[in-house]
Amino acid sequence: MLRKLIRLAGFAAIVTMQCTVADPSRALAGEGQPDNWQLGFQNAVTPIARQINDFHNLLLVITIAIVIFVTALLLIVMIRFNSKANPTPSRTSHHTIIEVVWTVVPILILLVIALPSWRLLKAQYTFPPADLVVKATGYQWHWEYEYPDNNVSFESYMLDDADIEQARKQGRDLPRLLAVDNQVVVPVNKVVHVLVTANDVIHNWTIPAFGSKIDAVPGRISRTWFKAEKIGTYYGQCSELCGIRHAFMPIAVKVVAEPVYKSWLSAMRENPKKAKEVLSRADLESQMRAERLATLK
Repeated sequence: MLRKLIRLAGFAAIVTMQCTVADPSRALAGEGQPDNWQLGFQNAVTPIARQINDFHNLLLVITIAIVIFVTALLLIVMIRFNSKANPTPSRTSHHTIIEVVWTVVPILILLVIALPSWRLLKAQYTFPPADLVVKATGYQWHWEYEYPDNNVSFESYMLDDADIEQARKQGRDLPRLLAVDNQVVVPVNKVVHVLVTANDVIHNWTIPAFGSKIDAVPGRISRTWFKAEKIGTYYGQCSELCGIRHAFMPIAVKVVAEPVYKSWLSAMRENPKKAKEVLSRADLESQMRAERLATLK
């Protein structure tokens, strides 16, 4: 009976690890945004996000192993050492080998956890030279962005349901409660430093696919960085309770090819409406390329 229970627990753990560790992206249908019935993190598109995902998966394996071990010990104690099976209990008060093991093994487990954690923290707080600097300022309840080296600034508000419906009629499938009127635009494979602050209360600038999450504090400039390695649109949200409309100040970052970024930046200086046309053209060309590739396959 005991062996069957242990085998069953082991089988359940193996199935769980295969679903969540071996390929957590299986449950991810969306790119750069959350998806229904999602399991695990969003697909990582930056080096930091990949390290975070790997560290999470390592912790998951260790946690499952500890749960299995502790559960097995409890089952053994309940079955083999209950009053019926073991009417005369042992009077052992100590056991040197066991005491050494239960001291040394947890220390080793903590070291296994600590080493990749230190590497991750070092990577997060070691800033490579910036190819682009963007300043994000949180307001109740929207974001303002500045490109200080390029004399460009704009505000970003969430699109309401009417705007989303209108966009869908035009063939643009935008996510509800995440899409915004003005996206942050950055070039692919470039190091972007983000300076983050707030105008009123504490907010938080978060993009899960980038592994970026940092508080926006009034009177203080915090900073984070990312290097997006895949073209696309990536969504996040304010992740610090900031008032009645906290849930309605999303973040959208559009990663584009460098020529598209330069065209967008030039258009933003002249006429922001033209800048949106630049992005729409790039989206259309990207969609046409994807369709051509699909037909070739």
